[in-house]
Amino acid sequence: MMQQLGAGQRETLDALCRCLVPAAYDNPGTHLNLAGLVEQQLSEAEPSVRRRFALLLTLFGSALNCATSGGRWLRFGRTPPEQQDTLLRAWERSSMPARRTVFQAFRRLILSTYYAQPESHAAIGYRGPLYRRGVVLPWEGALPGDQRDDEPVARNHQPAVLPVPARAAPPGGVVQGHEVASDLTLTADVCVIGTGAGGAVVAARLAEAGQDVVLLEEGGYWTPADFTESEAEMVPRLYADRGLRTTEDLAVSLLQGRCVGGGTTVNWMMTLRTPDFVLDEWSRLHAAEGMSAAAMTTVFDRIEDEIHARPIPDDAHNPNNNLLMDGAARLGWTTRAAVNNARECVRAGFCGIGCRYDAKQSALNTYVPRALAAGARLYSDVRVERLEIAGPGGRRGLKRVRCTVLDRDTGAARRSLVVNTPTVVLAAGAVGTPVILQRSGLGGGGVGRFLRLHPTTAAMGIYDREIYGPAGIPQSALCDDFLRGNGDGYGFWIECPALLPGLAAAAVTEFGASHRRIMQRFASFGSLIVLVRDGAELDRSDGSVTVGRGGRVKIRYRISQPTARMLRDGTAAAARVHLAAGATEVQTLHSPAVRLRSEADLGEVHTAACGHNQINLFSAHVNGTCRIGGSPRTSGCTPEFERHGAPGIYVADGSLLPTAPGVNPQLTIMAVADVAAGRILARLR
Repeated sequence: MMQQLGAGQRETLDALCRCLVPAAYDNPGTHLNLAGLVEQQLSEAEPSVRRRFALLLTLFGSALNCATSGGRWLRFGRTPPEQQDTLLRAWERSSMPARRTVFQAFRRLILSTYYAQPESHAAIGYRGPLYRRGVVLPWEGALPGDQRDDEPVARNHQPAVLPVPARAAPPGGVVQGHEVASDLTLTADVCVIGTGAGGAVVAARLAEAGQDVVLLEEGGYWTPADFTESEAEMVPRLYADRGLRTTEDLAVSLLQGRCVGGGTTVNWMMTLRTPDFVLDEWSRLHAAEGMSAAAMTTVFDRIEDEIHARPIPDDAHNPNNNLLMDGAARLGWTTRAAVNNARECVRAGFCGIGCRYDAKQSALNTYVPRALAAGARLYSDVRVERLEIAGPGGRRGLKRVRCTVLDRDTGAARRSLVVNTPTVVLAAGAVGTPVILQRSGLGGGGVGRFLRLHPTTAAMGIYDREIYGPAGIPQSALCDDFLRGNGDGYGFWIECPALLPGLAAAAVTEFGASHRRIMQRFASFGSLIVLVRDGAELDRSDGSVTVGRGGRVKIRYRISQPTARMLRDGTAAAARVHLAAGATEVQTLHSPAVRLRSEADLGEVHTAACGHNQINLFSAHVNGTCRIGGSPRTSGCTPEFERHGAPGIYVADGSLLPTAPGVNPQLTIMAVADVAAGRILARLR
């Protein structure tokens, strides 16, 4: 637990909460203790996050800061409310990136905390969990008609009130952190680190081929009964750094899964094949052998069949996806239905915080059970600290995987765990994999470099009808007319997000009364996200993941000029879709926001700044950092998926993608992991 905030820090935090979210204090007898909730959030965060916010509260709250920011020589908490507002506005729009960073850190944390709480929901028209209220909207629940296997949706059998799933015991082979009563040493043929799109596929393939596999997962093992459809409860459980992971300058929020199934447990199920031109780029420039478009077709076919990836039928779209298709059609742009990996999806809309209805065919529901059925052992709540080369050199030399068993609720260390094995497969993601290699003395070269994020922003449309984005299939359509950019394959595409209140509140700019007025239109929000295929400057690394002093992980990322241009173009395109679909107003995520009421206003989007914390950016597609290539200087892995210079240590996750895939990466990572598993098996035989 975090050491309690000092009196001055708590005073500053309370003042910030009152200034940023005055609605939380409208009824003094019933209001939430918002500052206490935020402090609790911080107390359960990673130590580096806790220390950073405590320091920021001290610095921001000081009388010196207030005086040098245009205020009086008073602590922030003792400054009159109208002057507090002025000070925050000054920091929001400051020419100093550090000040904008501090402002956004407080703004996003406090607003997302408040709007994730049930007490805030009635005032903005948020209906809450589906299983508690039943099906009430036409775009949620089962569809009419007979059930078909060539669709991912449920038809004609789902009751209006959905049953609560029974809490089931974990299957055989699963050991959760709290079950490890003493320090433990294991042996295995293969140790797979990570259970997401990459690790789960490799574990299943190797276990089914007769290998003795141990799977390690830093997050918890959760089942459908655990998925409460509560943003406040599930985001801290299921996401890396309790949903607070960001780049070092806080300019990009990173939404990565941290649970069994990894990102596949919390993604929005968009299942797209890697474009042919991307696979061609990998073959031409990065020595990616056997991954041409022709060679990968059978791999994609196999994965899609195993995870039941099927196109969304025409009658399954919610209003948010319909407005994307309708607006794009009026502009002469093409859209297409998404392919989702689900069976009998009830269109609940809570995909991002776990599927309570067991419909999502994530790694949690497909490859992890297959691996267990073939004899693999899974240890959850286990953080890998480092790898050691313990035996004679060579591919079959002994490796020692040193780990810490964690308390799932507090993150505190409980026990140690060691796995002795000749073969290690790193699938801890584009942050975790390079961190483990660097801690193990196996970094250098391309390890930790060439981070790709598909940086994402949004355009919010206000409509004179109910859209209610939290319900229905979040992502059921896309427009990728602009993905090829100038013909070089670097452009943008447009999708729809799952719009839960906490995420929406953090994304929407403004604060105080003006932010509240926007959130009161929550049910009529239409939301389009713009995803940029970054890395157009092919030989330049836009981002990195490194381990700093004291073991702190540093994630750095810069918005290159091509990326900034595509963000502007994409935001303008999304705004045009909204206007064509009938939005009365469109608001961007710039700070301060750009507001448009007609196409005549689009010029403001093209001139708006896209620097650090001048536009809200997100990423759920964290790739690169240990990419495939022929040169150890610019890549992390050989074309055989083996770490350069480290025989027997392989990589099979999004970190090895040579360039940004330009599509939601789940299927790409699964397919590449399938290829990796075949290569690893060939080496083991």
